[in-house]
Order: sequence, then C-alpha cells, then structure tokens
Amino acid sequence: MFRRTFWFTTGVAAGVWATTKVNRKLKQLTPESLARAAGNKAIEAGHRLKDRAVDFALEVRDNMAVREAELGDALGINENPELPAPRRYAAIENRSNPKYVDRTTYSYNRNEDH
Repeated sequence: MFRRTFWFTTGVAAGVWATTKVNRKLKQLTPESLARAAGNKAIEAGHRLKDRAVDFALEVRDNMAVREAELGDALGINENPELPAPRRYAAIENRSNPKYVDRTTYSYNRNEDH
C-alpha cells in the first residue's frame, strides 16, 4: 500500500511539474510574447551599436587631434601660431554685384497685383 501511494504521489508531482513547464513554454511562444522579446532584443542591439559608435567617434577624434599636431609640427605651424593677415578688398567696388542693387524698386508683397 505504501508503495502505491509513493508512486501515485510521484506521478502526480511529475505531471504537475510537466504541465507547468509546458504552459510556461506555450506562453513564451505566443505572438505577443515573441514580439515583445524581439523588440527587447532590438533595443539592446541598438544600445550596443550606439555605445560602439560613440567609442569609435571618440577614438577618431583623439587620433585626428594627434595627426593634426603631427602635421602642424611638420609644417611648422605650431611654432608660430599667428593668424594670417586679413583679406584685402578691391579698391573699386563692383556695383553690378547683386549685393549693391537698389532693393527699394522691387516689391516683395505677394498680395500685390502684377
């Protein structure tokens, strides 16, 4: 009698355990659950990609500064960091340049009849 009770209880426990495992797996395979899991994976991948892009950009910026300093030393720019002389403008201005056109003769009113 004791053996039968033991095996009966063991069978019930195994059945409950198996049913619970199967129900959990079925819930994981529903379309909503799969969509949620895919969305979470996509967000994680986006964060990883952003972090790598930021690291890459910082590395490029650092290397660019080093190379710029090397080029400045090679060209002698870093020795005398004076700015170049300002640009000189022509003594005679070109009055046909659109910058000098008299704007008072033009009307920009869109509601005016043409």
